Amino acid sequence: MARKSKKKGRPVSGWVIFDKPKGMGSTEAVSKIKWLFNAEKAGHAGTLDPLASGMLPIALGEATKTVPYVMDGSKIYSFTVTWGEERSTDDLEGPVTKTSEKRPSEAEILALLPKYTGIIRQVPPQFSAIKIDGERAYDLARDGETVAIPAREVEIYQLELVEMNEAGQAIFEVECGKGTYVRSLARDMGRDLGCFGHIAELRRLEVAPFSEDDFVTLEELEAAWPPLPPKSDDEQAQVISAAPRDFSALDAYIIDTGAALEDLVQVALSDEQAHRVRMGNPVILRGRDAPLEADEVCATHKNCLLAIGYIEQGKFRPRRVFAG
Repeated sequence: MARKSKKKGRPVSGWVIFDKPKGMGSTEAVSKIKWLFNAEKAGHAGTLDPLASGMLPIALGEATKTVPYVMDGSKIYSFTVTWGEERSTDDLEGPVTKTSEKRPSEAEILALLPKYTGIIRQVPPQFSAIKIDGERAYDLARDGETVAIPAREVEIYQLELVEMNEAGQAIFEVECGKGTYVRSLARDMGRDLGCFGHIAELRRLEVAPFSEDDFVTLEELEAAWPPLPPKSDDEQAQVISAAPRDFSALDAYIIDTGAALEDLVQVALSDEQAHRVRMGNPVILRGRDAPLEADEVCATHKNCLLAIGYIEQGKFRPRRVFAG
């Protein structure tokens, strides 16, 4: 019988709201955070391009079970558009494909914004993670293929022109729903304005329910990281080096797993109910204010996240149970 491999790392859980620097990929960021925290498991809630900076929520341990709820949250971006050029990647990375001498006025831009507010149809960039016949669009684009990516509906809650800078670029702030490509927004606005355009700067400011107040930088995390003791041939030094490392300063940056579920219906369970739910069993919710039906519910025990589930005919039924 095959032996179970021992998990590497600490069983640490929660969210790290990483302020990703430009030039770092999302996968690279997750690997770095996982290594710093010596975590068993890690994942991110929504890719951020290497050329973009800002909020990349990274889930550790049990928090990875709540990633879909954060991915569904609204996002806020600040972005700068350079007019006069369209590029293959819709940002600075790709070569120029179209040019124009025209530059839009502030009045023209402001008049266009209502068209890009509400539910709109948008074609994702050629260089995107969209799957076409099982392959990523960016892989096909890198091989020189131009693929027809179907338009899809996305929701723009708010789009604001912040300023026109001295270089003639337009700086915007947008709050949008899941699946919105800001690069496509810049491209399409440029086409509508008759001048073309591409993203010059992109920063993600928020991913609901997290805000800029939750940001932590790589420098802050590295400063709090407990260094490995130096190697030594001395027997006593080897005993000291085997002692557990103190991660408390680093762990202070972790946000509780349940923070990702603040928008769900919340129910508090008793000791007996919690025991039954941990075994995967449904429990009857008692009390005058107990809900009878709910599709998405967060169950807690002694103020700690216990399970995600639903309520049917006054019973809480767990879908995902979290380790205590």
